[in-house]
Amino acid sequence: MSTQTFVLPDVGEGLTEAEIVTWKVAPGDAVQVNDVLVEIETAKSLVELPSPFTGTVGETLVEEGVTVAVGTPIVTIETAPAASAPLSQTDAPGGGDAQSETAEGGAEGGGAVLVGYGTGGAVTSRRRKPAERPVTASVGVIAKPPIRKLARDLGVDLAAVTPSGEAGEVTREDVVKHASQASVFRNIETPDWPEVREETITVTPAAAPAPPAPNGVASPFAQAAGRVESIPVKGVRKATSTAMVQSAYSAPHVSVWTDVDATRTMELVKRLKASPDFADVKVSPLLIMARAVIWAVRRTPMVNAAWVDGDGGAQISVRHYVNLGIAAATPRGLLVPNIKDAQDLNMRELARALEKLTLTAREGKTTPADQQGGTITITNIGVFGMDAGTPIINPGESGIVAMGTIRQKPWVVDGEVRPRYVTTVSGSFDHRVIDGDGMSRFIADVASILEEPALLLD
Repeated sequence: MSTQTFVLPDVGEGLTEAEIVTWKVAPGDAVQVNDVLVEIETAKSLVELPSPFTGTVGETLVEEGVTVAVGTPIVTIETAPAASAPLSQTDAPGGGDAQSETAEGGAEGGGAVLVGYGTGGAVTSRRRKPAERPVTASVGVIAKPPIRKLARDLGVDLAAVTPSGEAGEVTREDVVKHASQASVFRNIETPDWPEVREETITVTPAAAPAPPAPNGVASPFAQAAGRVESIPVKGVRKATSTAMVQSAYSAPHVSVWTDVDATRTMELVKRLKASPDFADVKVSPLLIMARAVIWAVRRTPMVNAAWVDGDGGAQISVRHYVNLGIAAATPRGLLVPNIKDAQDLNMRELARALEKLTLTAREGKTTPADQQGGTITITNIGVFGMDAGTPIINPGESGIVAMGTIRQKPWVVDGEVRPRYVTTVSGSFDHRVIDGDGMSRFIADVASILEEPALLLD
């Protein structure tokens, strides 16, 4: 037997460190090439690292929850002398460019793969695919065939879904809502109540007592030792804080906003939901907002540009395509995956891309590649009940648009006050790249589409 040492690889993006989240193996376990050894968290995503060796796990060298630098030995594997030479960590074709969640696609289509995945087959993951989750026959549930297929794909038991259809049928929204709620709680285990009703926890005192107040009276914080919890800044939170500080203090932000009568948008959303063409796709006002932003970018390209500092001086890079970022609040923190070449997608394709992006983020499967190369971002603060905001621009971009909550308000229409669905569209922009007239025109264009979606037919 020979001992092979597996070190933390650079899985892409110029990774410098990662946190060991969950060991999938223990000393003594037999492993094959491509068996998942460990799940790590980089600054942008959770990644499963496969074994480049066949053998027996010797020792896990880093405990869960510890952050280590790239190149740090993390596990040893005992291999038989006659075993074929493994794929090296540095010589793997395209090593470090692909992620564990995209291994299957890479296996079929070739291209970059992560260390150990090879190109002959998919990684053996311990996670079951949605289609493999047990689903009952749901006998007696009223649901159209596309809805039943969607439920199977998402692993939803239709019998457990509360129907909201007029005839008591399960709708697409019912299935998606149930799936999203399940994904939030899927990995959370509720502990039993302790048998002991009370316990005393020893509190480690602070390293140094708080200094007395100038008047000689003891500070109230002197007795607060142990009442404050320190949370290490790492992973997504570390990456987000670094990016936001960089953006806030390098790009001069200017924000504008306007109120919008989105009643016709709500009417269009209702019609699309009732359309057979959208029966298996989620439709929401965010879909119309996304189309509005793409349409408005074409009319004001500078909001989609980027300020670039180079050795030869600063330049403005104008992108004639839209990689549309969608800010997503996930259990791991704020992520901004983007839809590549969103300008080429029709309404249905864009709806499906938004749905996939959302579900992937909720499942914690967003890869670094999904978050690279964005050109402009939408943040839907309306889902939190907020009307407007002044968001910080995503680094590498020059504009971010915020969509507020849509609620009925009194609105003047043709000289009469009527109840209308009203929202606020706001945005922040890099004033180095775009001037006030451009950003105002852009926000006005987005508002125009929300007020009259028929303009998209032009």
